[in-house]
Amino acid sequence: MRRRDLVAAVILAAGFWPLPFAPAHAADTIKLGILYNVTGNQASLDGPSLNGAKLAAKEINAAGGVLGKQLELAIYDGKSDASAITTATSQLINSDKVVAIVGLNDTDAVLAAAPQFEKAGIPFITPGATSPKLPSQAGKELFLACFGDNVQAGAGAEYALKTLKFKTAYLWTDTSAEYTTLLSAYFTKAFQHGGGKILAKDSYKTGDKSFTAQITKLKASRPKPDFLYVAANPDDIGLVVKQLRQAGVKLPVFGGDGYDTPLLLDVGGEAANNVYFTTHSFLGENTTAPIKAFKAAYKAAYHTDPENVFVALAYDGVRLMADAIKRAGSTDPEKIREALAATKGFPGITGTISYAPGKAIPDKTVTIIHVKDKMLTLGGELTPAYVPDP
Repeated sequence: MRRRDLVAAVILAAGFWPLPFAPAHAADTIKLGILYNVTGNQASLDGPSLNGAKLAAKEINAAGGVLGKQLELAIYDGKSDASAITTATSQLINSDKVVAIVGLNDTDAVLAAAPQFEKAGIPFITPGATSPKLPSQAGKELFLACFGDNVQAGAGAEYALKTLKFKTAYLWTDTSAEYTTLLSAYFTKAFQHGGGKILAKDSYKTGDKSFTAQITKLKASRPKPDFLYVAANPDDIGLVVKQLRQAGVKLPVFGGDGYDTPLLLDVGGEAANNVYFTTHSFLGENTTAPIKAFKAAYKAAYHTDPENVFVALAYDGVRLMADAIKRAGSTDPEKIREALAATKGFPGITGTISYAPGKAIPDKTVTIIHVKDKMLTLGGELTPAYVPDP
């Protein structure tokens, strides 16, 4: 049984995991909610993310905890389902009585949880849901530990135009998710703003198993585009590139952080070569000392390298929340929210996190990954000169 399948089986049987290192006496702990979609179509991102969150809590507790107390994690699986996410959020707030919540890497998933944590006044950090519209949609309790999709789309467009010297693009969009439709729209605006031209557009939906119709139209298009931009979710991108290459399409493929999943290479194999994508950090070789230390700690705990960058985002999310609780000097959710809003210069693995007044999204550099020889390589890092409005 593959590791992610084993994780799924455990969740389905138990519903949540009490952490083995959490102290037995509730009065001695600070209860933090952890909510991830460890099963369903977000599993390849959220399963490893859960491990990152647990590692952060374990290290914090080993160093003495927060405010003299140990962190106790109440962990639930949202199952990539809005109803299950709603139920889990209710349990965290009303049954577990958590003081704050960290989790979810998908915009639609966060929106499913938002009405409850906003009404209850419970601060919520999403490490990896990237819609820049989320703070206005979800309310004042929500904070992002990541950049917005308009930022990564702007960076992708600038890299395609200035570094790769691409001038024309063909666009595919998964129309079934907020993340992919927003990313597609932001990329179109940024690419055209920089002088690029979108030659044609097509669409599909999450879970589609055949892209023959879209590939046929792409191959027949005239003139030929310089590259194909695919706004895709994690479960689909490996199959997309596999079918493209099988059909003889050798165009470079570009996309967003939904590609940052083991499924790109596991499913795509050699077909994933000549793929580019924007993401939050590079966890490969020749990286920074903090990332090297994080990778070593993760491998010691789970006997594997971090599967994707969302592991590091989740690790940063728990540490950021713990830092806010410490600076608040209290477990009162309102004081924690105020401390989060005042965050300046927090040293995350995926970049420094600060929140400007009235803004719940940090300004962070975007990393470009290039797949070569079935390996993820660092294509570059940049802060885009032009960012579309949310």
